[in-house]
Amino acid sequence: MYKKDEIVYNTIMKKIKKFLRKIPVIKKTKIIVETFRHRYSLAVRANSIFSFFSDYQKYRKLQKNNNFSLETKNLYPRIYDKTTNTPVDPIYFYQNCWCAKKIFEAKPEKHFDVGSSAELVGILSGFVPTTMVDIRPLPVRLKNLSFVQGSILNLPFSDNGISSLSAICVIEHIGLGRYGDPLDQFGSEKSAKELQRVVKPGGSLYISVPIDSKNTVYFNAHRAFTREHLLRLFSSLTLVEEKYVYGYDVFDSYDTSKGFGTGLFHFKKSQ
Repeated sequence: MYKKDEIVYNTIMKKIKKFLRKIPVIKKTKIIVETFRHRYSLAVRANSIFSFFSDYQKYRKLQKNNNFSLETKNLYPRIYDKTTNTPVDPIYFYQNCWCAKKIFEAKPEKHFDVGSSAELVGILSGFVPTTMVDIRPLPVRLKNLSFVQGSILNLPFSDNGISSLSAICVIEHIGLGRYGDPLDQFGSEKSAKELQRVVKPGGSLYISVPIDSKNTVYFNAHRAFTREHLLRLFSSLTLVEEKYVYGYDVFDSYDTSKGFGTGLFHFKKSQ
């Protein structure tokens, strides 16, 4: 290590140690363990590797299919895919299905999206010409999908110009730095204001956010909102529909007793 790099490294480590001293021991330990541990325990990893090689040996002993070559240089282990249930994130599954259904039913001439998952935007573009806005470039191309690089804090659109707009699982992240955006404690408030600015009278806005029994920052993953606060953030719009994802089920009403969940909201701007 060069002397200059060593000085920078030591300076950074001192700052980290000074900061960590302010965090309770249990929380500090959890942060460190979660940061450095592997996704699976040693026992699970060992068993998965053993299962892979066991299956490989059994496969080689089966009747040979001469249509395909089978060589050890082409081993491509996918050792964590052997599960008893289909792996699915219920939040993304439900919110993407909900948003797509709403837009398909509305049949807008054009749809705009800010920061939602590329998979959702790609599916939407198969039914309606779609423009995606994000701070990070989109490396894939589709016929009816266009991309504009931009920030939800300063959308490249005029006031009252968009009739169909979505931002699924987005505003809760703004200002936390998770995706390379500037740190800002009011990122969610500012992004909510921008989304409302560009929706035209009679137009629809579809959003989803984490919801909880109180407004909470889970740094640097996301914020969670109470229903009351979320509705205040979008007070210039009229609520058309709300759904709530708790665990693996979707409910029609907000329930603080169920704790952390995800809220799905369809708003319209009055004409």
